[in-house]
Amino acid sequence: MRVAVAGGTGLVGRLVVAALRDRGDEPVVLARSTGVDLTTGAGLDAALDGCTAVVDASNVTTTRRAVAEGFFDAATTHLVAAARRAGAGHLVVLSIVGIDDVDLGYYAGKRRQEQVVRAGSVPWTVLRATQFHEFAGQYAGGVRGPVLAVPSMLSRPVAAQEVAARLAGLAAAGPGGDATPLAGPRTLHLADMVRGYLRATGRRRVVVPVRLPGAAGRALARGALVPAAPFDAGTRTFEEYLASLGETRRLRAAR
Repeated sequence: MRVAVAGGTGLVGRLVVAALRDRGDEPVVLARSTGVDLTTGAGLDAALDGCTAVVDASNVTTTRRAVAEGFFDAATTHLVAAARRAGAGHLVVLSIVGIDDVDLGYYAGKRRQEQVVRAGSVPWTVLRATQFHEFAGQYAGGVRGPVLAVPSMLSRPVAAQEVAARLAGLAAAGPGGDATPLAGPRTLHLADMVRGYLRATGRRRVVVPVRLPGAAGRALARGALVPAAPFDAGTRTFEEYLASLGETRRLRAAR
C-alpha cells in the first residue's frame, strides 16, 4: 500500500512511517519539509496521488482553544477533501482518550478534528490513545524555574511506538469507525511521572502537584483521561521508558 502520513516528521508520525516500511508499505510524508502545508492544502493533491490510505498524526503545539480549533479545522478539512479527490479509501486519525470530558483548549481542537472526519466523505477510523511516555518530559521542558507546578492528573501513559504500530495496522485493516482505545499498562499520577523523568535525566527540580480550577481540573484529577473498559493495553511500561533515558544519559557521559 501507498500510505500518506500527515505529521510524518513528528514524534508519532516518524514512528508510523517506520512501522509502515516494516510492513512493506510505501509511506509518503506530509509535512512542510516535504512541500505540503495542511493548513492551506498546498501540495496535498500531488502528495496523495496513488495513496490508498492516509494516517493523520498531525499536531499543533498550543493550549489556546482558538489556535487548536483553527489548526485542526483547516488541516482536517483540507486533508479529507484531498483524500477524496485522490480516491483514497481510508483516513485513520489519531485522537486522545477523554477529550469529551476535559474541556481544555487543545482538546477542543481534537474534538473539532474528529467532527470533520466523521462528517466527511472519506471512510474513516479514529484511534483514541492516552498520553505518550514522552509527555512527562514535554511538560517539564515547557515550564521554567526550580519549582515545577504539575496539574493533579491521572494518566495511563503508552509507548508512542505501540501507538504507531496500531495506526499502521489500522490503515491496512480498512475503515472501522471508532477503534478500541489504546492505553499503557499502568495508571500513574502525572507528578510521579515528571519526578521520574527528572531523576532519569539527572535534573533537580521540586515538583508540586496543583489542582487546576473548574470542571476541567476536577476531571483531570478523577481520571477522565484514563479509559474505561473496553480498551487495549500496551506492554511497554513507563519505568522501561525511564530506564532507556537513563541508559542514554550514561552512554553520553561515557563518551
